Amino acid sequence: MFILYAHICVFINLLQIKQFNLCSVLQVPLRAEEITIPADVTPERVPTHIVDYSEAEQTEEQLYQEISKANVICIVYSVNNKKSIEKVTSHWIPLINDRTDKDSRVPLILVGNKSDLVEHSSMETILPIMNQYQDIETCVECSAKNLKNISELFYYAQKAVLHPTGPLYCPEEKELKPSCIKALTRIFKISDLDNDGILNDNELNFFQRTCFNTPLAPQALEDVKNVVRRNMTDGVKDNGLTLKGFLFLHTLFIQRGRHETTWTVLRRFGYDDDLELTQEYLFPLIKVPPDCTTELNHNAYLFLQSVFDKHDKDRDCALSPEEVKDLFKVFPYMPWGPDVNNTVCTNENGWITYQGYLSQWTLTTYLDVQRSLEYLGYLGYSIIYEQESQAAAITVTRNKRIDLQKKQTQRSVFRCNVLGARGSGKSGFLQAFLGRNLQRQRRIREDHKSYYAISTTYVYGQEKYLLLHEAMPDFDFLSEADLACDVVCLVYDVNNPRSFEYCAKVYKQCLIDSKTPCVVIAAKSDLHEVRQHYSLSPHDFCRKHKLHPPQPFTCNTTEAPSKDIYTRLTTMAMYPSSRPGRSLLSAARRCAARLRRLTPRPLAREAHGPGGPEELHLLAEGQPRRHGVRSVGLRHVQSSSEAAVMGQQEAAALTPVLFVPFYLRDIKKKKKKRLPEQAKRAHGLQPTSPLSLKATRARNKLLYAGGSSGCCRQTDTVCKGIYSGIFLVNPLVKTDLSQIIRPCFNPQALV
Repeated sequence: MFILYAHICVFINLLQIKQFNLCSVLQVPLRAEEITIPADVTPERVPTHIVDYSEAEQTEEQLYQEISKANVICIVYSVNNKKSIEKVTSHWIPLINDRTDKDSRVPLILVGNKSDLVEHSSMETILPIMNQYQDIETCVECSAKNLKNISELFYYAQKAVLHPTGPLYCPEEKELKPSCIKALTRIFKISDLDNDGILNDNELNFFQRTCFNTPLAPQALEDVKNVVRRNMTDGVKDNGLTLKGFLFLHTLFIQRGRHETTWTVLRRFGYDDDLELTQEYLFPLIKVPPDCTTELNHNAYLFLQSVFDKHDKDRDCALSPEEVKDLFKVFPYMPWGPDVNNTVCTNENGWITYQGYLSQWTLTTYLDVQRSLEYLGYLGYSIIYEQESQAAAITVTRNKRIDLQKKQTQRSVFRCNVLGARGSGKSGFLQAFLGRNLQRQRRIREDHKSYYAISTTYVYGQEKYLLLHEAMPDFDFLSEADLACDVVCLVYDVNNPRSFEYCAKVYKQCLIDSKTPCVVIAAKSDLHEVRQHYSLSPHDFCRKHKLHPPQPFTCNTTEAPSKDIYTRLTTMAMYPSSRPGRSLLSAARRCAARLRRLTPRPLAREAHGPGGPEELHLLAEGQPRRHGVRSVGLRHVQSSSEAAVMGQQEAAALTPVLFVPFYLRDIKKKKKKRLPEQAKRAHGLQPTSPLSLKATRARNKLLYAGGSSGCCRQTDTVCKGIYSGIFLVNPLVKTDLSQIIRPCFNPQALV
């Protein structure tokens, strides 16, 4: 509920009252005591503080202090005394205007007292005064003796504060003011959910529920449209209300004294008394702790998708420049500059695609969440989705240190800072991420260049956003923000002998003690590689510091550059604890230890599908990618980074998933372990029936990543231990799969 402390000053011309000697007859004091009317006894439900002023008892300095504190001023005159009416214009109104700023003048109400003493009305004399001074809200004739219209007087005083006419309507021209038209136009466009320029019955009811918490009856809707039809030829179109008809209705409300209707609408959409969007509406409070990031949640993306569909009139999944301008008509300024087209993905015409549109919103939320809240406020997110504020659209991620401790993350946006010497190819690396080869990059104007690039990548079947930021090449000016990220790219030019020296210097002085993953990019790899003027070659440098070998990269092709390297960057940002130099065997054993701690014993339990807590994995090591299992959509493990996270992340992306119960023998101790009868029955096995797992090639190591501390090497011996797991099959392992795959799966799928 909107509560306003209304401070009302009542100025009474007591000199004229004394001439009629009413003070002695009625024994009225020269000045009334200050009174506060409680909120629960007033129609507008606001407390009202009434202050009286008397020339006989108070000084002008006291009068000026009360004027400065007043929200509304009532000037009282006597209806049967012309001199008191004349003093309204000759003394009181000029005095008040001299003591208030032109832009912040308080509303005035003329009060004609002693209406019980005359039979005629003073309105004919007062109307010219009201037309002359725009600050006068209304005029009320009352009688203090018999209390006629006294309650109406204070009702109009409250109404003048809460619902002033001045910002909305120009009485001379009898039309809405430009600022009011601008605000109501924005409200119309937000309520026009299909962007056809017409408010149909559903949209009118949505507008009615949003502002007044109740829908309109069908007959009431028709009555509203009939009123507009009778007064405007183009106010109703296709049985819907046009913008002109919408503005006419509000003009009619104001002309009939229903200012509160228009003000209710304006305040519901975030406007203040000056018809500006309030700071509380545009910038709701949101706390972002250190080392946490901000992202849009699912509802926010659904809302932005509806906004995109609303303005994509040609349905080409891209926004043309005209469509972008139409989208941002509800903004007081254009939020996106020409650099946006070089920050996100565009189509062949250079128009922002649907993916690029969402990427730009994701970038804004990540870099400047307050700006994102402001933009969502202009679009009316909290109104359309009936949320308390735009803060409901933001997800604040947990502290990055917690992600590192738990070795998993729910974040969707990862930042990669790209560092390198001048001319090393950083800009080309960013633009290649957006699918632009060198030929398209040469068409980018220098003043339209962007230092950011954002798009989506897929890691283990999950869509993630990778944000690339090109840092300044001057090493001495590298700030903490340039190094605070999820992964760092060090780019050097293979054709420039002094290019790698910058990368080595940055790594040794800024990154060597950091836990942030680092990748070295050998840019322009299509050119002749020259020897770098550094003590170590790039490969030796990476080997010494346990970094991945330099990744070759070029965008000097006719085709769009491959995104494999960007997927690897995202993977390293998600799982920064995995380091090259650690073998696949050790990484998988660490994964096995984690799974053993999380999995209740006994391990011989029924596996229950992808994503379950008891999914265990059998990983294959050492085979080139061409030998991976392609026929069933499985991907061969290539690095320790991938191996370390298979046990927790890969299961959702594997199709089909094979649950393989098999026997495992402790080879070193040569001891056979008895399998409990209950565990056998859990896997549908006969108590005495053995299963065998045969592998014919010793170089194809099979490692059980969960439930066992040993590994299954080449053996044709019948093993006695039983576990369940997911078996990533390598075609070079000659195994009788028909004996170990459960009957519910088809063994021929692996052929």
